[in-house]
Amino acid sequence: MESIKEIFKIGKGPSSSHTMAPRVAALEFLKRNYAAARFEVTLYGSLASTGKGHFTDIAILEVLGEDRCKIIWRNDIFLPQHPNGLCFEAYDGDGNLMEGWTTFSIGGGDISDTGKREAKKQVYPHSKMSDILQWCIDNGTTFWEYVQMYEESDLNDYLAEVWRVMRESVERGIDNEGVIPGGLHLARKASSFFIKGNGHQGSMRRRAMTFAYALAVAEENACGSTIVTAPTCGSCGVVPAVFYLNQEGYHFSDKKIIRALATAGLIGNIIKTNASIAGAEVGCQGEIGSACCMAAGASTQLFGGTPMQIEYAASMGMEHFLGLTCDPVCGLVQIPCIERNAFAATRAVDANVYALMTDGNHRVGFDSVIEVMKRTGRDIPSLYKETAEGGLAAHMKG
Repeated sequence: MESIKEIFKIGKGPSSSHTMAPRVAALEFLKRNYAAARFEVTLYGSLASTGKGHFTDIAILEVLGEDRCKIIWRNDIFLPQHPNGLCFEAYDGDGNLMEGWTTFSIGGGDISDTGKREAKKQVYPHSKMSDILQWCIDNGTTFWEYVQMYEESDLNDYLAEVWRVMRESVERGIDNEGVIPGGLHLARKASSFFIKGNGHQGSMRRRAMTFAYALAVAEENACGSTIVTAPTCGSCGVVPAVFYLNQEGYHFSDKKIIRALATAGLIGNIIKTNASIAGAEVGCQGEIGSACCMAAGASTQLFGGTPMQIEYAASMGMEHFLGLTCDPVCGLVQIPCIERNAFAATRAVDANVYALMTDGNHRVGFDSVIEVMKRTGRDIPSLYKETAEGGLAAHMKG
């Protein structure tokens, strides 16, 4: 497996697949064709279907320039390599084609010319949870120590920056009010939830704060603000909400949080390696389900859970999101995406508590759950995978 740095990317929302990756591709193409007189960029499949709602055109035009770039939308064509296809063309002043380049946004802000996740530098000797769990048991360690064994020495500094941005996105989202852009006229709710939640005590307050923190980050993402993919933009509110909640309520140090982030990144990495975190490939189970796995397992570690309990919590995080479709209304990362972040955060908290009440033994292992998620994702029809043509998106048209 590659570095967990690939799971946590800092950038602007609202979508790692539809905003971050197209921007990365545009920057790469501009670097090769800086002298071009004009550009044409054709978006295919899922990118074209929901690109405007995900600010795909804005991300590209900010790089290539509105005055010399034309966006062509082909939602009727799905390239065989991947649902998220982009074709860049650069022309000189005489109209001659300088370069044509077709690439694909494959999830998590990554691009690939083949549509497949190509091997990057591999830093881990294992790719299955069962093997890593056994390694931890044999060596008397837990998951964050396994991560430290194989990552570069600057990992903690990187995760400290990730946590700083996550915290800021929570706090910024709680303060901000108003209407989220995009045409749905959806009002921000995080600030209201935070104020109302503070009027409660005990478990009611804890649940309300979980909602508020997750809504805060998801709303910031929907507005195109700076967030951290965890593992994607569309599911970026889950991990920060659970970690912020636990640090606020139980005073965990930043060092403890950074170790938990290492475990969360490892869990996301296993999912990304063995299945997918892209909504266009496997539906929202790959995004919000993965985020729930990461938050559930890592928070179980925070509360002193054993490696077996951590693995159990992560398994539950996905198990109860299997089959979840990606059906954004109007192609915006707003309905049902924002609420899903809030509910996935509370589901992660529940999985954490449930796992800690057990000895960690259970029948269906994490690897099996992820394999089922992958197969389920293949079986989900394409109209339910980030195309805004099925589910709630189809029901709410007009």
